Amino acid sequence: MSDAPQEHPPIGSPEVTKTAAKKASAKKAPAKKAPAKKASAKKASAAKKTATAKAPAAKKAPVKKAPAAKKASVKKAAPAAKAPSSRPAPVEKPAVQIAPKADVPAIGSPVEVITVTPARVEPEPLHVAPEPDRETPTPEATTHERPTFSLVVDNEQEPAAEAAPGIPLAELVSALVEGARSVLGEDWEAKAAELLALVRRRIAGDYEVDEFGLDSQLHAIGMAAIRPLAEKWFRIEVRGAEHIPSDGGALVVANHSGTIPVDAAMTTLIVNDHAQRTLRLLGADLVFELPFAGELARKMGATLACNEDAERLLGDGHIVGVWPEGFKGIGKPYSERYKLQRFGRGGFVSAAMRAGVPIVPVSIVGAEEIYPMIGNVPSLARLLGLPYLPITPFFPWLGPLGLIPLPSKWIIEFGEPVRTDAYPPEAADDPMLVFNVTDQVRETIQQTLYALLVDRGHPFV
Repeated sequence: MSDAPQEHPPIGSPEVTKTAAKKASAKKAPAKKAPAKKASAKKASAAKKTATAKAPAAKKAPVKKAPAAKKASVKKAAPAAKAPSSRPAPVEKPAVQIAPKADVPAIGSPVEVITVTPARVEPEPLHVAPEPDRETPTPEATTHERPTFSLVVDNEQEPAAEAAPGIPLAELVSALVEGARSVLGEDWEAKAAELLALVRRRIAGDYEVDEFGLDSQLHAIGMAAIRPLAEKWFRIEVRGAEHIPSDGGALVVANHSGTIPVDAAMTTLIVNDHAQRTLRLLGADLVFELPFAGELARKMGATLACNEDAERLLGDGHIVGVWPEGFKGIGKPYSERYKLQRFGRGGFVSAAMRAGVPIVPVSIVGAEEIYPMIGNVPSLARLLGLPYLPITPFFPWLGPLGLIPLPSKWIIEFGEPVRTDAYPPEAADDPMLVFNVTDQVRETIQQTLYALLVDRGHPFV
């Protein structure tokens, strides 16, 4: 190799121009063969086509040495240059155009187009990541603890469920048991069972009614209902219960007070509990004219206050109760409390004389304070057909709440019986004798009331 410098032709000379044209035709040779390839060549891998596009110009030198190939490539390059202006053929699948990274073609030169068919990719299952602010509990950390409750009845503990939000069933049952024990006594279970048995027989229709309308089952239910009121609310103290005859006919005569005849119900309860006898009450006509009270009173053992019914009951060996003051006694104002009104004409005494039964005077202290009567509306009472219309410190101002009786302390004392069997049968027709016996019974009750008021002291203590 000679050391003499080689002379290069000047820029713009025909030789330089021919050389550049040859290199351009050599580079365009692959572009003319791309449309002529068959469908099998199109399915070649994208990797081989990419390698061909990125091949350097030095490797394509052998193409320059073939004159025929150069002429063919030059002749076919013209249609390829006009391809952008013609309508492109429809492509069934989307094509991706990848521009060659090396040897960027000059402006106006054709661009090699490589069609890549995307492969079918199976969708992957969707995975949802847990929220960042919440912690997913692990099986080891997750524990289910059920709350347990204990039912305390007679110092025994049993698991129980919760009855209501914030109220355990154990405490509710314990409160009911304590309430039943305090109201019905230590033998509350036996009394409750007896009451339920009576209710069951009542629903089944297994009960009897006597000729005066007494329903013995309903009477027993009524006594069980008012017994807690007598023992816990009024705290009734009973004196002289031994004077109540255990058998045979007898006439119980008592003072009347309290605006509402609660004293008659309490006296009936005392006779039922201490003498195990049913007190048959003699009621006024107005009691049986009331729609509901009249039917209930008759089923509880009451009958019309007349000599015929009284003599029949006493002659049959029943114990009969009468309140001679009537409406004058329960309707008197609070300022006249414990002052007996007139005992009528003494009809109860004549009935006892004809039947030859004893008269038992009864004094009741405490009924005057349950509904202190401080006023009356006689005009409205006459309009309603009532003997009086009471006004108390709580009624009618508090509505139904004014009907709740005040918890006054009661004392009921049964006096020594007044015998009538010593009188001849015709003595019942003697008005003076009947009046004397009536006045004797009235004075006995009045003097006993004064003594009981001193013994009781404050009515609400």
